[in-house]
Amino acid sequence: MKVEDLNTKTTPHWCPGCGDYGVLNALKTALVELNIERQNVVLVSGVGCASKIPQWVNVFGFHTLHGRLLPVATGVKIANKDLTVIAAGGDGDSLGIGLGHFVHSCRRNIDLTTIIFDNKVYGLTTGQTSPTSDKGFVSKSTPFGSIENPVNPVSLAIASGASFVARGFAGDVKHLTGLIVEGVKHKGFSVIDVLQPCVSFNHVNTYDFYSQRVYKIEETSDRFEAFRKSFEWGVKIPVGVFFREERETLVDQMPQLKGEALSKRSLNVDLKNLFERFT
Repeated sequence: MKVEDLNTKTTPHWCPGCGDYGVLNALKTALVELNIERQNVVLVSGVGCASKIPQWVNVFGFHTLHGRLLPVATGVKIANKDLTVIAAGGDGDSLGIGLGHFVHSCRRNIDLTTIIFDNKVYGLTTGQTSPTSDKGFVSKSTPFGSIENPVNPVSLAIASGASFVARGFAGDVKHLTGLIVEGVKHKGFSVIDVLQPCVSFNHVNTYDFYSQRVYKIEETSDRFEAFRKSFEWGVKIPVGVFFREERETLVDQMPQLKGEALSKRSLNVDLKNLFERFT
């Protein structure tokens, strides 16, 4: 498979220079490197700029409701455990309305990968403060600066029990590609937080801002050390794999899912007694 095979008939219409393009290129390149047949990949998204991505990757896609990408992705994985499931959403989609689903997906260790397009602003609705906006961030919704502390996706994922946690930068497509490859190969819940500049509405966290600060770290299997490292932010910003561990997934612990995938089993159910009981 070539990257061109993953192109669709339509082309992205993100703002010129948007960090989403870097994530899109990294995802396509990673799928080629993983050499997974297109019909065995499902890309699930919610609502937002980033959530348009299933339209531009030639695999199976499911564009669902705002914040509901992880419940739908979980359903897909349970229905057919043989599929490679990737959930893609912005920081608002994943960590605002979808925050509860994010935490429970981490602790359940569902075997899928979620990519967070983290631009620290609501880009689709033209520039309001998002859950990851830095304190003091000036936006349409916070003209005097945000008074809230931001959500830290990496520390939250580590604390909530995700078994693979990484951070990448949309301006370094090669490094981000490697993180996506490792995340998809990992058996368990993989979180990849992507520092993704929004060139239209976030003029603080720019390509230059990140390029001057990001540096690569060595991964660890020590959850406490990874958690400590996740709070480093400012003059230096770490990127790479923060934490990885091997443990049973949600599907592994469900005996009814042993053997053939649910979607491949014949549906041989007699509903006659049920209908007679309730009619």
